[in-house]
Amino acid sequence: MKQLTPAADRRWAALAVLCVALIVVTMDTTILNVALPSLVRDLHAGASGLAWIVDGYTLVFAGLLLTAGSLGDRYGRRGAFGTGLALFAAASAASALAGTTGQLVAMRALTGVGAALVFPATLSILIHVFTDPQERQKAIAVWAGTAGIGIGLGPVAGGFLLRHFSWGSVFWVNVPLCLLALVGARFLLPPSDRTTGKLDPKGAALSIAGLGALVYGIIEGPDRGWSSSLVLGSFAVALVAFASFVAVELGQREPMLDLRLFRNPRFSAASLSVTTLYFALFGVIFFQTQHLQFVLGYDPLGAGLRSLPFAVVLLVVANTTPRLVARAGTRAVIVTGLSVVAAAMLLRTQFDAGSTYAAIFWNQCLFALGMGLTIAPATASIMGSVPPERAGVGSAINDTTRQVGGALGVAVMGSVGSSAFRRAIDADSVGSAIGAGLNHKAVAQAFVHGQNVAALIGFAVVTVGAIGAWRFLPRQARVVVPSVPMELAVEVDV
Repeated sequence: MKQLTPAADRRWAALAVLCVALIVVTMDTTILNVALPSLVRDLHAGASGLAWIVDGYTLVFAGLLLTAGSLGDRYGRRGAFGTGLALFAAASAASALAGTTGQLVAMRALTGVGAALVFPATLSILIHVFTDPQERQKAIAVWAGTAGIGIGLGPVAGGFLLRHFSWGSVFWVNVPLCLLALVGARFLLPPSDRTTGKLDPKGAALSIAGLGALVYGIIEGPDRGWSSSLVLGSFAVALVAFASFVAVELGQREPMLDLRLFRNPRFSAASLSVTTLYFALFGVIFFQTQHLQFVLGYDPLGAGLRSLPFAVVLLVVANTTPRLVARAGTRAVIVTGLSVVAAAMLLRTQFDAGSTYAAIFWNQCLFALGMGLTIAPATASIMGSVPPERAGVGSAINDTTRQVGGALGVAVMGSVGSSAFRRAIDADSVGSAIGAGLNHKAVAQAFVHGQNVAALIGFAVVTVGAIGAWRFLPRQARVVVPSVPMELAVEVDV
C-alpha cells in the first residue's frame, strides 16, 4: 500500500477543509426546499415568494461568482474563502431570525454573497494545492462528488431539523460548520499567489443586472402574465444588459470574463453541459421535495430521507469517472451521462397522482448515475482550459454555469409548472392550493401535471447539452500549457 508523505497528508487534509465549506454552500441550495410548506404556513409565502426565497440565494450567488473569483485571484484566495465563510455564517443566522418573506429573501441574498466568495475559492485552491495531474484528477472527482452530496444531503438534513425544530434551524446549522471550516483554513490552507490588475466593476454590474432581470421576469411571469409590461420590460433589460456586458468585456484589456475562452470548444461545450445539467437538477429538486410532502404525504424528515439515494449513487459513480474517462475518453463519458439524465427527465413526465415512491426512487437513482458520469470530467475540462494564474476566474466560470443553470432551472421549470398547475385547477393562487395540503385528488393530479410539463422542459434543455457535448467536445481531455501569454497558450493531449 502506498504511504502518504507528510506533504501529501497535508494536501488531502486541506481538501477535507475545502469539502466542508463546499458541503455548507451546496447544501444551502436545497436544504430549504423541505421547509417550503412551513414557510407557506408561517410567512404566508405564495408561489412567487417561494421561488424568490429559493432563487434569492442562487441568483446573487451566480451573479457575483465572476467578480468574487476575480477578487480571489487578485487579493488572495484564502482570504476570500475566509471572508465568505464569515459572511455566510452571519447571514444564515439573520435568515433564521427573519419574520417576513421579504426579510428572508434579503438575508438569503446576503448569504449568496458569502457563497460567491467561498465557492470559486474551493476549486482554485484545490488547483493550487494539487500540482500532480493524476492527484488533481482524483481531487477534482472528490470535489465534484462532494458538491453533489451537499445538494443531496440538503433535504435529509432539512427534514431531520424540521422534525425536531422550527424552520429557522435549517439556517442555524450553517454556523458551526462555517466555524469548523474557518479553523481548518487557518491551519491547513496555504496562501495563494496574487495577480495584479484592475477590477471590472462595469462587467460585474452588467452581469448581475442581466441575470437578475432575466430571472425576475421568469419568476413573475405566471403571476403577472407573460405579456405584462413589467415582465416584457424585465426581459428587455436583461437583453440590453447582456449585450452591453459582451461589448464591455471585449473592449477591456483585463476583462472579468475573457470571452476568448469560449473559442475553445472544450471549454464552451463543457460549460454548456454543466449549465444544462444543473438546470434540470435544481428544477427536479424544487418539485420533488414538494411532491413527496404534498402528494405522497411524507413529513419533512421522511421526504429528506427518501432523497438520500441520489447522494449515495452520485458519490459512488463520481469517484469511478476518472477511470472511465481514461478508458473511453472525456466526450463519451459526458455525452453518456447527459443522455442518462435526459432519459430520467423523460421518464418523470409519466408520473401521476397515483405514482408511488418506488417510481421516484428509481428515477432519482437514474438521474444521479447520469450526473455522476458528467460532473467530474466536465469540471476537469473547464479547469484544464485555463492557465493556473487564472484559476480563480476559471473556477468562478465553472461555478457560474452551475448556479446560473440552477437559478434558471428553478425559475423556468417552476414557472412553467406553476402555469400548467393553474390551468389544470383554474385556481387563483397556487399558494392557497398548497396551503390546503393538496389533499384533494384533483388538486394533487394538477400539481403532478405541472411537474410533468416542467420535466419535459428539462428533458429538452439537457438534450441540447448532450448534443453540444457530442458535437464540440474533443474525445480526450486536454490541458493548457501556460508557459506563454494566454492568447498564445497551446493545448496538449494528456
